[in-house]
Amino acid sequence: MPVHLQGAWSLLFGRLTLSAIPYDSGILIGAFAFSAIAGLAIVIPTIYYGKVGYLFREWLTTVDHKKIGVMYILLGLVMMFRGFADGFMIRTQQVMADGPHSPGYMGSLHGYLPPFHFDQIYSSHGTIMILFAVTPILTGLGNIVVPLQIGARDMAFPVMNAISLWLTAVGAALVMASLFIGTFSDAGWVGLAPLTELPYSPGVGVDYWMWAIQISSIGTTLNAINIIATIVGMRAPGMTWGRIPIFTWTTLSTNIIGLTAFPVLGVALALLGADRYLGTHFYTAGQGGNLMLYTDLFWIWGHPEVYFLVLPAFGVISEVIPTFSEKPLFGYFTMVAATFAIAGVSWAVWLHHFFTMGAGPYVNTFFSVATMLVGIPTGVKVFNWLFTLYRGRLTYDTPMLWALGALFLLLVGGLTGMMLAVPAIDYTVHNSVFVIAHFHCMVLLIAYAIFAAVAYWFPKVFGFKLDERSGKLFFATFSLGTTLTFVAMFALGFQGETRRLDYLFDPQWKPLLIVEEIGIFLYCASCYYFAKMLYVSIRDRAKNKVGADPWHSSRTLEWLTHSPVPYYNFAVMPQVNALDELAWRRERGVHEVGPDHYEPIHMPKNSVIPLIIGVFAFGFGFGMVWRIWWMAAISLLVIIATIIIRSFIRSPGYEISAAELAQMEARDEAVGILSDSEGQTLGVEAKA
Repeated sequence: MPVHLQGAWSLLFGRLTLSAIPYDSGILIGAFAFSAIAGLAIVIPTIYYGKVGYLFREWLTTVDHKKIGVMYILLGLVMMFRGFADGFMIRTQQVMADGPHSPGYMGSLHGYLPPFHFDQIYSSHGTIMILFAVTPILTGLGNIVVPLQIGARDMAFPVMNAISLWLTAVGAALVMASLFIGTFSDAGWVGLAPLTELPYSPGVGVDYWMWAIQISSIGTTLNAINIIATIVGMRAPGMTWGRIPIFTWTTLSTNIIGLTAFPVLGVALALLGADRYLGTHFYTAGQGGNLMLYTDLFWIWGHPEVYFLVLPAFGVISEVIPTFSEKPLFGYFTMVAATFAIAGVSWAVWLHHFFTMGAGPYVNTFFSVATMLVGIPTGVKVFNWLFTLYRGRLTYDTPMLWALGALFLLLVGGLTGMMLAVPAIDYTVHNSVFVIAHFHCMVLLIAYAIFAAVAYWFPKVFGFKLDERSGKLFFATFSLGTTLTFVAMFALGFQGETRRLDYLFDPQWKPLLIVEEIGIFLYCASCYYFAKMLYVSIRDRAKNKVGADPWHSSRTLEWLTHSPVPYYNFAVMPQVNALDELAWRRERGVHEVGPDHYEPIHMPKNSVIPLIIGVFAFGFGFGMVWRIWWMAAISLLVIIATIIIRSFIRSPGYEISAAELAQMEARDEAVGILSDSEGQTLGVEAKA
């Protein structure tokens, strides 16, 4: 039976009342105003220029892996900005609330955030950055790049690919809804038990957190199945296992992790949901449960999740460095072996997240050694990258700068990780911001790789380069912000600053807290240069058009087709002859040789099914959060009925005839990602 909760409840609205809307919070009203203005800035031009039908037809219902990847990345960037805003608020609160004589503002005793609001921001920052910013961006990169690198027309299951996107978007939408309707969890991004149990969190915050992650994790699991099936079964002729590019290898390994790890998270959250909704006591120690069961289940998922994110970042570095060194990657087979060694060992290290629980010397020793073992294959990768750089013809374009920055952060994060692998050291600094600084170095390594990938593959997707000048200023300000913020945080960790605090008692920490705040303002400056980079690039796109290989030293298969990539990817399925296929063809002078004839291409049709599932998945999640049972039940039934109906629909897709294909390939302009289904370009084309 559902748990009976104290407080108002109605059949129509469940627990939802007008008091759930935070009218009295100036910060949240300001956030709502900003979000509304940003939304109107998108909606009004879309309506004014008559692009509503185009947006629905070509994007919201698309099954094109490139468009789905772009939407994943846009979703991740929006959520990254939200997560950064949370981080800005955390650092600002701490610098204002340092010492017993620090003043209070906006009703707070110290600083400007009361403890309950600070805890929500702290929880949402971690949840968003890990699960709704970095994960969607890397998933989007995999969606765009992997089919192109292996010579495929699309993903193995195009409709399921779109469903994965919309389920991820639903999770992000629930997190954003909690900002304006109700509250978010204040139990930390990991959901610390027993704080997530009903007696300690009777509100809807934990429910928002739980359902957002649960629904999005289903999307991540489906995407993992799709990526694995695509790589295994849809490689071009000649694309043997020994010729697969490193980014594809890392994406394969990371999705094997995703396929096996995210169901564990689903089980952990399902048991928590049973405790909160059905009155069970899986995690309630006083009722026969075990709160350490949740901690174990969460980190059994949580540490492989770290490598779920890091491995694609390693793949990006392995693509960018050879291109801008004009050399093949050193030690290809050892790189592949190191990738799967890291993925394998990632399952044997979760307990180092709670060395302080008193497990005993033998258990701690095992997990300490296992953690240190990760350093061996990681070191192999670092040395292979260095040997690739050695005596290369280096050019320092923006992607290369980000890749080198990621390499530096890997060294800092890896070395501090080896320190924390020693139980005695971990016991000393476990609850300090030293651990936070280490973890942020690893996450920022991923962010650097993401920005390298965006700058690197952007011209392939859209047909023009990003502006180099503003891109390098973006890199410079972001790197200065990183250095000031986290060098100061490492120092504060050694000085004993405890994490998760809205009030700091020691005024002697003030100078380093100010250094952190300066770093945060440099991050704000980097946001400006990022926006400027996009604006200038789009404004000057006509004069910055590029050909198939905009870097003139790229090596892999995706650079063989047009920029921007046509919706059919390759006019003729490529025959792969070597590991670095484009470099192999360039050396023989045949990289620009076209086919002598064309054959018909079969393509999947767009579908509204994924969008319907996404809309009703949000209805289900929102209904469960507020215990609006009719909304949750109807939404779930519609989802099930939609899936059943879809199973009876025979969608043969459509065919591009050889004559149509020859006509499109003969045009001076190749049809790109921003074109409608009739092939009419919308302002972004590239020379074929």
